[in-house]
Amino acid sequence: MRKVRRTVNRVLLGLTGAVLLGTGGAVLLAGLDLASAWHFSLPDCWPWTRPDGVLLSGGNRTRWVDSGWWWPTVIAVLAVVVLLLLWWLLGQLRRRRLVQILIDSGDGEGATLRGRALEGVLAAETEALDGVERAGVRLAGRRTQPRVRAVLALAPHADPGTVLLRLSDETVARARGSAGLERLPAEVRLRAVPHRAERVS
Repeated sequence: MRKVRRTVNRVLLGLTGAVLLGTGGAVLLAGLDLASAWHFSLPDCWPWTRPDGVLLSGGNRTRWVDSGWWWPTVIAVLAVVVLLLLWWLLGQLRRRRLVQILIDSGDGEGATLRGRALEGVLAAETEALDGVERAGVRLAGRRTQPRVRAVLALAPHADPGTVLLRLSDETVARARGSAGLERLPAEVRLRAVPHRAERVS
C-alpha cells in the first residue's frame, strides 16, 4: 500500500509540475510577445499568442451558459477537484514518523521521549537477536498511542517464529515498560537475506 501511495504521489507531483510549467510557459510566451521578439511562429492550435489576446473567446466562454446542466456540472467538478487537492495536501503534511512520545511520569505533568531515540534502541536490540541480520524500525500513530513498524532481514538459519516471539516478549516489552505505555502494538515484516553460495576448490 505504501509503494502504491508513493507511486501515486510521484505521478500527481509530476503531472502538476508539467501542467504548471506548461501554463507558465504559455503565459510568458504570449504575455511578453516572445514569438515576435525571437522571430518564431507558434502553432495554429496555440490558445494564446499575443499580449492583447484572450485565452478563451467570448463564444467559448458562453457556449453552454444557457444549458441547465452547465453550472451544476461546473460547480460539482470544481468541488471534487478542491476536495481531492485538500486530501492530497493533508496527506503531504501528515508526518509519516512519530517525532515524540508522551510518557506518563507519574507527577501529572508528563514527559516526552524523542521518537528517533526509541527507534534507535529498538533497532539495536532487534539486531542483537539471534537470526536477525538487519532491522529497520519506525514509530507511527499518535504521541499517546504509538505503534511500531519493523522490517527484519532474517539470516538463512533463523526461525521466524522464534524471532517474532523474542521480539514481542523481550524487545517490544522492554520498550513498552521503559516508556510507561500500556500498549505498544507492533507490525513486523520479515525478509530473508539471500544466501550466498561459496565456491569450493
